[in-house]
Amino acid sequence: MTEDVLTRIEGRVGRITLNRPKSLHALNLAMCQAMTEALLDWREDPAVELVLFDHTGERGFCAGGDIRMLAESGAGDGKAAREFFFVEYRLNHLLFEYPKPVVVIMDGVTMGGGVGLSMPARYRVATERTTFAMPETGIGLFPDVGGGWFLPRMPGHIGTWLALTGARIKAADCELVGVATDYVQSADVEALKAAILAAPADVEAALVRFEGDAGRPPLARRQDEIEKVFGRESLEEILAALKASGSDWAQEQLTVMATKSPQTMKVALRQLCIGAKLESFAENMTMEYRIGARVVQRHDFIEGVRAVIVDKDHAPKWNPPTPEGVTETMLDAIFAPLPSAEEWSPLT
Repeated sequence: MTEDVLTRIEGRVGRITLNRPKSLHALNLAMCQAMTEALLDWREDPAVELVLFDHTGERGFCAGGDIRMLAESGAGDGKAAREFFFVEYRLNHLLFEYPKPVVVIMDGVTMGGGVGLSMPARYRVATERTTFAMPETGIGLFPDVGGGWFLPRMPGHIGTWLALTGARIKAADCELVGVATDYVQSADVEALKAAILAAPADVEAALVRFEGDAGRPPLARRQDEIEKVFGRESLEEILAALKASGSDWAQEQLTVMATKSPQTMKVALRQLCIGAKLESFAENMTMEYRIGARVVQRHDFIEGVRAVIVDKDHAPKWNPPTPEGVTETMLDAIFAPLPSAEEWSPLT
């Protein structure tokens, strides 16, 4: 067990607490391995009825993965980055297929790797502090950890909008699009957790007892416009539709998307298009591992991390610099199968 994540059994609950608050609980390899080991130990253990994920501190659940490590690895042979993706994606799939109820308390920032932990869970609890996003296109990455499965299954192409813009949404919108199953005030979270630990078989009753009102979802008034624009087949068509719209909101989306990597916006669009048609989560993770194994060593990811995380000048120089420069041949190479010995596979 690593100090960065605490795993233990309390009563009849397997409890996993992310414990890396200074890094907003960003996931590293050891954390993913520790969580996987605990989940495997509890999977067949009759003493464990339910699994509860939470975090220490107040700033957020999980801001993603250890991006700096991934970029440093990608600038070299990429081996450490591929190992991290391989293990993390196995954890995501293990959670997706887990036979026991899983509750995730998304109290605060829930992005990237945190989405991969929370979206497979049966109960996903948001609070007024929850901020959900998949901001990867802003650093030349792509919405992985199952984004190819979850995002296209959101209503009205909202998932495509989230993937391309990296937009951040709060609790009411999280309920609207199916990210959150429940809303609880942060002041009631400790009482909720105590109730679940005391009686895990009555988890639904506890969620009802502490259920709050997240308010009206701001996205509701944008749903028609999002569906009309982000339902287009190509990135160029989406951008043209935004330009033709003329609304202030459309202009805001254009401004935001102009800062994103054209390559990884196109990667995300194809990823979601393929993912929508796949029949199993494992197939999706196989696809995402192929993408991740390649994108992590490409110019845009290394440059994006430099601009946003290392130098913080927020002026990445993307290559290609325009959507038109990103060819289907380029995308085919990113999505192509890996040699059979290098492909991803789920835990048996």
